[in-house]
Amino acid sequence: MAEHEIQILRGHELRLLRCTLRPPPSNSSPSFQSLDSTASPSPLHALISNILTSIESGDFFGALSSDAARLVLASPDSDLSSDSPDRVYSDLLDRVESFINEPSIDDAEKACRVVLVLCVAVAAFFWFTRCNLTGPVEKLPNRPFPMKAWWEGSETVEWESWARNQLMSAGSDLLGKFSYLQYIVFAKMLLLKTRDLLFEASISSTFGIRSISWWLFRILLTHQRILDEHCSSLFDLLQVFIGENLSHFGSLEKVTSYWNAQLQDGEASTIVAMVHLEAGIVEYIYGRTDPCRLHLESAEVAAGLQLSVTGILGLRTVHQVEPTAQRVLVANTDSKSESGDICTSIGSGIQLSGQSNSEASDILMTPKLVENGYDIGKNACVGANATLTEVQQAVILAQCLLIEKSTAQGELQAWDMAPYIEAIDSQQSSNFILKCFCNILRIRWESTRSRTKQRALLMMESLVESIHKASHEVPLRIPFCYAVYLPTIPAFQKQYGEILVSCGLVGEALKIFEDLELWDNLIYCYCQLEKKAAAVEVIKMRLDKTPNDPKLWCSLGYITDSDACYEKALEVSNNRSARAKRLLARSAYQRGDYEKSKILWESAMALNSLYPNGWFALGAAALKARDVEKALDGFTREVQLDPENGEAWNNIACLHMIKKKSKESFTAFKEALKYKRDSWQMWENYGHVAFDVGNISQALEAIKMVVNMTKNKRIDVELLERVMQYLEERASVRRSPVTNDDECSNQTSPDSLLYSVDKSANAEQTAGKLRENEHFVELLGKILQQILRTESRADVWGLYARCHRIKGDLTMCCEALLKQVRSYQGSNLWKDIDSFKRFAQASLELCQVYMDISSSTGSRRELLTAEMHLKNTLKQAGIFSETEEFRNLEACLDKVKMKQQQSESTPI
Repeated sequence: MAEHEIQILRGHELRLLRCTLRPPPSNSSPSFQSLDSTASPSPLHALISNILTSIESGDFFGALSSDAARLVLASPDSDLSSDSPDRVYSDLLDRVESFINEPSIDDAEKACRVVLVLCVAVAAFFWFTRCNLTGPVEKLPNRPFPMKAWWEGSETVEWESWARNQLMSAGSDLLGKFSYLQYIVFAKMLLLKTRDLLFEASISSTFGIRSISWWLFRILLTHQRILDEHCSSLFDLLQVFIGENLSHFGSLEKVTSYWNAQLQDGEASTIVAMVHLEAGIVEYIYGRTDPCRLHLESAEVAAGLQLSVTGILGLRTVHQVEPTAQRVLVANTDSKSESGDICTSIGSGIQLSGQSNSEASDILMTPKLVENGYDIGKNACVGANATLTEVQQAVILAQCLLIEKSTAQGELQAWDMAPYIEAIDSQQSSNFILKCFCNILRIRWESTRSRTKQRALLMMESLVESIHKASHEVPLRIPFCYAVYLPTIPAFQKQYGEILVSCGLVGEALKIFEDLELWDNLIYCYCQLEKKAAAVEVIKMRLDKTPNDPKLWCSLGYITDSDACYEKALEVSNNRSARAKRLLARSAYQRGDYEKSKILWESAMALNSLYPNGWFALGAAALKARDVEKALDGFTREVQLDPENGEAWNNIACLHMIKKKSKESFTAFKEALKYKRDSWQMWENYGHVAFDVGNISQALEAIKMVVNMTKNKRIDVELLERVMQYLEERASVRRSPVTNDDECSNQTSPDSLLYSVDKSANAEQTAGKLRENEHFVELLGKILQQILRTESRADVWGLYARCHRIKGDLTMCCEALLKQVRSYQGSNLWKDIDSFKRFAQASLELCQVYMDISSSTGSRRELLTAEMHLKNTLKQAGIFSETEEFRNLEACLDKVKMKQQQSESTPI
């Protein structure tokens, strides 16, 4: 009996789940009905079956008004407006708990009641989905209370505000104006409560009811989609439910073992693909590209697809004569059809965009493919079986999301998506939601091209009309609505308004933004029309009606630049408006109050840790406030969310430099330069850190990059000096005297052999270091030579001379030092002691090289030149006679004279 009860309950779960997998069956179709429940002792099965029938037919209010719903809610016919929303919903949850945990019933009865509560919650969730995601939204009944769905009345401001605040409790504002917010709050609270009760009771292990986690996941995903920014608390919950869903329905074996023979052909693979698609959408929303790719690959495998893009000759425009290569999608399926077939039929499908829209441009909607000179139709999907199932079409469209996240924005990105969009457009038929999503992707693509911009606008108008009007029955719109990233109706209308603005139709966009309560967009439009005062007036009029809306106060503060408005937003939101805190933090930063800005950013990020660039702003404020540890923490959190933020990596590296942590700084700079290679300041810092960690090669590369990027204007002499000293020290370590091989030729003991091996290894190591040093010297010489072509600087000439000295080229060294000495000469030389000291040092080095050349060649000319230079210098530097440099010059002159005497006494 228990096994039969389990199968009946799982049949109910499957019927509910099927509402999102395919269109509802006809009443005469027995295959979709639950197992026969007449043998069950529980009378609740009949109630569950009736409420499921209402849900399948799209009568969500009928489901919420049914006897089954009244049994769960037990709502009295009292006026709800007389009680506070918190009190009513608290009582509701208590009634649900009492309903499920009634002491007199057994586990099987409790499981039936859990499924009944699940059906009620899903019915409310479907109603919210219809009103805000799938449509139609015309002539909706005014039934504001989900716990009294049979009662029609006017929605009170207090209840609507309460529901909005519940959804914004994580500090994120709503994306726009949504209707029937209580329904998603109602569904979420019911399922969270039921799930908690389910796992506390013994029925969890016996009856399972695993699909409750999936429905909760969908509600939380929809909750995130109606917010205008990422919410960290929702992200954590979604990750938990992704794990549960994959553990329950992540493979064919798990799905088949749960529902057994109740599954129809191909239904198990559809469920598995759907789980991975929805998980992939979550990762896409939060910008996690790698997990998104893994989930979409799993969905592709589950759907029996192998996708690739190839090139086929075809025509892209109406007037094109010669075919050119066109990128088309190859969709190989698991069917037994012969590989390589091309589907040439073009079905009408669901023509949401209208036939007339294709005439708005001479660009074809799908390329007209040609093979061997013969027209083979407009189908842009090639493969073993070009007719794709709905789940396969959903998988193909999901690839566009992955392309969007994993490639740089631009025209090439849109063309990468094009084969996938055109593949769906070429299908004979498509699900309503899939066709809507495909058209939205096409509109985004074509609205960026001048030749198709008009067609994109017409398609958008047609799509808006089709979503609002009852062009398709409600049950036909629910399947796959959670498996594709279809924008919510307010988000979709916002995109429509933005397209109108891009086309110059600002006046029409104004009406849309005001109806959607998108105040920031409204302000932008009024500013474009140079009517800033009108925007202020509109917002103030709205505040008279809804004075407790924090979003309105933030918008008013933004346009009037008033901190008082932001503080008011915090007050009316009970200190939960993350946006108000962020705006106050930015205002404090601009005033120079960095400590207050840091504190406000910390508070804002505690509410929502996923706000883009929020951690960067916190790090910047902390850095200005000289809180190095907090700044480092902020920038570190930023790169965890956005690993491609080069500025954040650079700041981390600089902070590590401040803390004298060269290794950590070097690693951070390497990451920063992957994404921001055009900053000479970053390269300069990188060079210093590379030298500190002993990576001379990278230090020299950094010096060269700075010189190239600044066209020889920025020369880091300090780093060049450090590198030169290092190379001079290495060059001073010469090869050790080579041992006479003849002395050791007769030694054959093991110790002597070991000594011979060690000596050889050391010789090879020394030779390797010498070759490396020569390479570094050569590279440094080229850099210095490049600088000196345009910038004749004395200090650089000195470095260039030392570089030639390391090479042993004394002639070039002498020429470079001579140019250094001449660069120091000027009107200020004999008036400024610092200039004289630099000149004297260069003169000493020059005269020393003269003496070295004379010693190696036996020439006296260099000595005479050195003597003349020193005498002239000492004659003019009389005012510096008390300095050590003057005395060094005198000593050098004596040394030169001594060399001359030795040279004269030596016979030629």
